[in-house]
Amino acid sequence: MSQKVKIFAGSASLDLAEKIAQSFGQKLGDVNLIRFSDGEFQVSFEETVRGSDVFIVQSTYAPSDNLFELLLMVDAAKRASAKNIVAVIPYFGFARQDRKDKPRVAIGAKLVANLLSAAGVTRVMTMDLHADQIQGFFEVPVDHLFGSSVFLPYIKGLKLDNLTIAAPDTGGSKRANAYAKYLDAEMVICYKQRKKANEVSNMTLIGEVKGKDVVLVDDIADTAGTLTKAAQLMIDRGANSVRAIITHPVLSGPAYERIESSPLTEIIVTDTIPTKQENSKITTVTVADLFADVMHKLIECESISSHFIAI
Repeated sequence: MSQKVKIFAGSASLDLAEKIAQSFGQKLGDVNLIRFSDGEFQVSFEETVRGSDVFIVQSTYAPSDNLFELLLMVDAAKRASAKNIVAVIPYFGFARQDRKDKPRVAIGAKLVANLLSAAGVTRVMTMDLHADQIQGFFEVPVDHLFGSSVFLPYIKGLKLDNLTIAAPDTGGSKRANAYAKYLDAEMVICYKQRKKANEVSNMTLIGEVKGKDVVLVDDIADTAGTLTKAAQLMIDRGANSVRAIITHPVLSGPAYERIESSPLTEIIVTDTIPTKQENSKITTVTVADLFADVMHKLIECESISSHFIAI
């Protein structure tokens, strides 16, 4: 890559992009978003990007306008003769649709990968994909970063003597096991059953938490139903305290009310998605320095493997 770098932000990730640019050591580029009265919008770069390495920071959480805005920015950069176009997607939306889990459904994550490739990305940078195999949906390089880089120092700082790592469902057992191994802690798993999306019908705990300080590990909290149900189950089983580390705070519907009324001592999240309201139990740690450092290493063609310490 060249040394001519431009960093731009989509409207969904403006705050995080400003932090990334500051940590990187330069200002955000000037981009304009025009909205028409019917809801259609247009993006334009207000400075030259010809021959530049362009980083476009935009998480693709709902609504889908955020994804389409990113696609338009990528297309605009390609048509303006950018040398390389890196889509920095801290939260990769539609990642939960990574396979056909029943007949006649779309594989949304693959479709998004195809759209980004068609738009003109030359590289993708993201964090804690819901399913690791999504990296293989792309025909361009993918830098898959891990929230463990910011969460592990935080957990160590808590100095919990009876630390136990928990997976809120069997799908998250691999992630939780990696944390447990790195922290030399025990691990438990919650087994849940759903009758429909966003609603847990039954949950069982596999393992012992009595007298333990539990840290639940997950990539996404949406309605927080699984999270708060798991926390209550562990308190009922004798846990001293229950915290949670969540990379992507989607937090839709009744999530904030559930967290506030739950037995959770604290929920630690990153700023890949901006939180919608204040909550005394939610602590946010930034991933800006991590993304900026990886961007620097990418420009200098250096290894980024040192960031993959836990997962």
